[in-house]
Amino acid sequence: MTTTLAAGRTPPSTRMMLNKVPELTMWFWIIKILCTTVGESFADWINMTLGVGLENTSLIFTAVLVVVLAWQVRLGRYQPFPYWLTVVVISITGTLYTDILTDDLQVPLAVSTSVFAVVLAVVFGIWYARERTLSIHSIVTRPREAFYWLAVLVTFALGTAVGDWTLELTGWGPGVSVLLPAGLIAAVVLGWRLGASPVLSFWLAYILTRPLGANLGDWLASGTDEHGLGLGTAITSVVFLAAILATVIYLTVSRRDVIEGNQQPQHPKTSTSRTRERIMLGYLGVVAVATAVLLTWASAQPHATVTSEEGPGPAVADMTPQQATQHFPAADLASLRAITQDSLDKLKAGDQAGATARIKDLESTWDDDQSRLEALDGTAWTFLDGRIDTVLTSMRASHPDKAAEERALTALLASLA
Repeated sequence: MTTTLAAGRTPPSTRMMLNKVPELTMWFWIIKILCTTVGESFADWINMTLGVGLENTSLIFTAVLVVVLAWQVRLGRYQPFPYWLTVVVISITGTLYTDILTDDLQVPLAVSTSVFAVVLAVVFGIWYARERTLSIHSIVTRPREAFYWLAVLVTFALGTAVGDWTLELTGWGPGVSVLLPAGLIAAVVLGWRLGASPVLSFWLAYILTRPLGANLGDWLASGTDEHGLGLGTAITSVVFLAAILATVIYLTVSRRDVIEGNQQPQHPKTSTSRTRERIMLGYLGVVAVATAVLLTWASAQPHATVTSEEGPGPAVADMTPQQATQHFPAADLASLRAITQDSLDKLKAGDQAGATARIKDLESTWDDDQSRLEALDGTAWTFLDGRIDTVLTSMRASHPDKAAEERALTALLASLA
C-alpha cells in the first residue's frame, strides 16, 4: 500500500529534510505487526510478570519514549534502527496509556475508544489544515514529523481500546479474535486496490494492525487453558524482538525501504480517480456497517466469560455457602479461604503481580484435591470450580480489571464461608 497524493504545501521558511519515514513496502507492514505484538506482550511482561506495576511501567516507558523520540527527531533522514525503535516504544506506551484508563481509572472501553477516535480526528484535522496533506511520503519538515508521531501514538492507543472493546463485546478467544482485524485489513487493501484514497487506506490499516498484533500476541502468550499456544509473554516478546532486529538489520543493509529525495512526485487526481475514491468511500462505509452488525450480533450471543482447563463446564445453579461446603472437610475449606483472602489483600494493596502469583496456589491446591472433594459432592465441587475459574480468568487476563478481580475473589470467599 503506497500513498501517491500530492505532497501538499511546504512553507518557504520551513527547512526541508530528506523523508523521515520508510517506503510502504511489504517489509513495512510485517515489521509494523511485529512491533504491535511486542507492544502487547512486552508491556504485560514488565507490568505483570516482573511485578513493576502499571503506573511505574508507564512512567518508565514514557521516559524512554522521550529519549528515543528526541533521537529520531534530531536525525536528518530516515534510518531504520531509530525509526523502528521509536515505533516499538510508542506501541508499548500507547498500550499502557489505554490500560491506565481501563484498569486504574475504570473508564469504559467504549468511552476510551470514542475519546481516542475524536483525538485522532483532531490531530488529522489540524495536520491537514496546516500542511494540506496527510501523506507519509511528505514527512520532510519538523512540523510534519511532529504531527506524524503524535498521530502514531494516538493510533496505538485507539487500536488498543478498539481491540479490547471488541473482545469485551464478543467474548472471543485469542485465536478467533485475530480473524476480525485480519479480515478488515484485507478489506481495506482490496478497497485501495480498487481506487480508495491511499492516505485513508494507509491510516485505516495502520490502526487495524494494532488489534491484529495485540490479539496475535495474546494468542501466542496465553495458556492452553485459554485456547492460546502457551508461549508466555517473555518468550513471545523475545521472539518478536529478535524478528524485528533481524528485519531492521536487513533493511539497514539493503536500503529497500528508503525514499530517495525529500518528496514523492505529485500525481494530480483525474476525474476518474476522484469517482473511484467516492465509490470506494461508500464501500468502506458498507464494511464499517457490516462490522458493527457483526459485533452487535456477537455481543448478543451467549458466550462464556471464563473456561476451565477442560473447557466450559456444565451450568450449575447458585448455591448457598452451606450447600456448597457442607460435605467438604473444614481444613480444606480453611486453606482455600486463606489463599483467596491473601490474594484479595494483595490486590487491594496494589500488588497485582503478587496477587496473580498467589492465586496459583489456589489453582494447585484445588486441582490436587479434586478427586477427593469431587467424590464427596460432585455438584458442590462443580459450583466452586466455576467460582475458582472466574477468579483465575479475571486475574490472568491480558488487561486485568481490578474491579472484576475483586468481585470474583469476594464471591469465592462468600461461597467458601
